[in-house]
Amino acid sequence: MKHFWKVLKRFASPYTKYLGGSLLLNVLSAVFNIFSFTLIIPILQILFNVNEMSYEFIAWDTEGISLKDIALNNLYWYVTEGMTQWGPQRVLLVLCLFLSVMTAIKTACYFGSNAVLVPMRTGIVKDMRMMIYDKILALPLGFFSQERKGDIIARMSGDVAEVEYSITNVLEMIIKNPVLILFYLGTLMMISWQLTLFVLVFAPVMLYLMGVIGRKLKARSLEAQSLWSDVMAQVEETLGGLRIIKAFLAEGKMSARFGKVTAAMRSKITRVSVRQALAHPVSEFLGTVMIAIVLWFGGMLILGDRAGIDAPTFIFYLVILYSVIQPIKELAKAAYCIPKGLASMERIDVILQAHNDIVEKAVPSRLESFNDKIVFDHVSFSYGDGKTVLKDISFEIPKGKTIAIVGASGSGKSTLVDLIPRFYDVSSGSITIDGEDIRNLKISDLRSIMGNVNQDPILFNDTIFNNIAFGVENADRESVIEAAKIANAHDFIMEKEEGYDTNIGDRGIKLSGGQRQRISIARAILKNPPILILDEATASLDTESERIVQDALDYLMSNRTTIAIAHRLSTIKGADEIIVLDEGRIVERGTHDSLIELGGFYKKLYDMQSL
Repeated sequence: MKHFWKVLKRFASPYTKYLGGSLLLNVLSAVFNIFSFTLIIPILQILFNVNEMSYEFIAWDTEGISLKDIALNNLYWYVTEGMTQWGPQRVLLVLCLFLSVMTAIKTACYFGSNAVLVPMRTGIVKDMRMMIYDKILALPLGFFSQERKGDIIARMSGDVAEVEYSITNVLEMIIKNPVLILFYLGTLMMISWQLTLFVLVFAPVMLYLMGVIGRKLKARSLEAQSLWSDVMAQVEETLGGLRIIKAFLAEGKMSARFGKVTAAMRSKITRVSVRQALAHPVSEFLGTVMIAIVLWFGGMLILGDRAGIDAPTFIFYLVILYSVIQPIKELAKAAYCIPKGLASMERIDVILQAHNDIVEKAVPSRLESFNDKIVFDHVSFSYGDGKTVLKDISFEIPKGKTIAIVGASGSGKSTLVDLIPRFYDVSSGSITIDGEDIRNLKISDLRSIMGNVNQDPILFNDTIFNNIAFGVENADRESVIEAAKIANAHDFIMEKEEGYDTNIGDRGIKLSGGQRQRISIARAILKNPPILILDEATASLDTESERIVQDALDYLMSNRTTIAIAHRLSTIKGADEIIVLDEGRIVERGTHDSLIELGGFYKKLYDMQSL
């Protein structure tokens, strides 16, 4: 429970006003419920004519008599007086109508106490999803290389839904039931403290038995949610690789793989659900046993004239006792739900409490523009597994120059350019812009002067206009159209039925590869950054599309500092300097002609492509 209260403190703090309103309405509901049950005694006395006592009205301020005794005496006096004047039938009708009114008020308060909590429950879930999403946006790219996308999606969907069901819905039980238990137990003590003490001997036994069944539920729930993540991960992989699955006739293999995971998940969920299903029948049985024992014990006292209460009052006592069992049962149910929710919360916290290595200084330096050069000074980098990817890299990128990075796959080219916008931080050495270490700069300033065009264009399920204007505040239509024209994209856009308002589908699936790349280039042109990073921007295009895209890139690169990763060496012949990487080290550097004359690693790559 300690962990549960910590979770509530984290997420329920902005909504404490709803808790207060719910608490007040639950108190009123309990009070009206007790008053309505109190009317059972005179109703039973009238029906069965068991009360032969006569009553005199007692002043409410009479000393020496408790308020409870005065209230009960005067209630019976009003009833007997009414029976004398109007007859038992009319008094019975009045009492039944009054019982109905009190019950209506009680149920209205009960409804209100639940309705007040709805904004709190929905608000907590909304806040939780926003926190996860914002954390995903803030975490470095290295985090996602170790986590599966399907697992992250499962935590935002399935785990948050489980927290909503298992924890936020439990708030209603935790606020309402202790209030009811407190008021009902107080009423029982007022009626007969001897019987109540006898009852309290058995209550801890029921709670203990509930705890025995629920102790293993959290571990089982954690395993089930983990398997749910596996299911989501496989669905995500299947959707992404559907073309290959069909091409290699692997539908049966993938179906068997998916069936194995879902069968394991079914087994775990079955065990969890069976344990949870025990809550109601076990508590129902224990409650009935308690009522039976009290009925036997109280009946023996009444039959032996040692009870101190009459039969109608004893029936009223049993009604209140049975009423207190329901909130105890709901608390027992909460004891089952909370472990499931906490298990999901642990999985959510893997994201929310993940460490972000890219830390901005408390008072970072501001970067208004790029004026001189970028310098790599003895830079080395390794991922979390300790494997060194870059080793002692040193070179300069003067303003306005084009620097090409080439090398075999896995040589560290993409990692090198990812260090410049601080997608990762160097393990040793430094990278400076205009003499300032980029780790001292404000991250938003650093990334605002850079534009990216990647081999796989990253587009969003939105219109062409919004994809080009992505990241540019208040972009007007004329600027977007001009950027599209420069990127050689305007003509094919206007051929679409809805033009710039055409939705391009998930990751731009409705467009060809060359069209997607030109949209990506138009986005970079509109941003107009002084530093441009090209990561194999034409590697996946056919010859005709490459020519069109290369024309757009040539315009984009003009009068701009460019760092270009290239597999097709023919596209970077005009680079001011070519840096050749092999196994994380710079092995050659120079212009295209000088490297060809050198006859080393670069010439070998060039000759292989020419062949």
